[in-house]
Amino acid sequence: MIDLRPEVLIGEEVIARRVAELAAQIDRDYARAGELVLVGVLKGAFIFLADLARRLTIPRTVEFIALSSYGADGRTSGEVRLLMDVRSSIAGRHVLVVEDIVDTGRTLDYLMRMLRAREPASLEACVLVRKPERVQAPVKPRYLGFDIPDRWVVGYGLDLGEKGRTLPYIGWVKEGATSGARITSW
Repeated sequence: MIDLRPEVLIGEEVIARRVAELAAQIDRDYARAGELVLVGVLKGAFIFLADLARRLTIPRTVEFIALSSYGADGRTSGEVRLLMDVRSSIAGRHVLVVEDIVDTGRTLDYLMRMLRAREPASLEACVLVRKPERVQAPVKPRYLGFDIPDRWVVGYGLDLGEKGRTLPYIGWVKEGATSGARITSW
């Protein structure tokens, strides 16, 4: 068995600092908005959402939604499917979608169009990481953690075949490193 450890791309302290900055900006922007509904996109955004929600001081609630555009092999199918919807109405409410990654942008584009049709008072997105050279859809998150190079990343909620999600940093996996290898830890 091979133990393939990702190389650190964004360290724990850098992530914590950026999440605090994003929370402060969101607090300022929504100070007079009343309650903010945070919609976390499962599974990848759960750690980012938890840390962000704890840092906010404004009134907020948390909802979850699950979408899929990736197959078991980690490749995008190009088709976005809704797997789990939010449980309460967002009509007339201020909504902030919290997403782990914008790769092609198709998933976030689909989600924003779907939620906009539900007539929220406002709708914005907060994204942990974006791969600018891969974006194909017209998505512009209002809040962005980091732009990263076009590499497969894991950690802080991001995964490779369900591995690596709970790493405290964001690391990148070398291209081809996992072909035929059995990932034993992370």
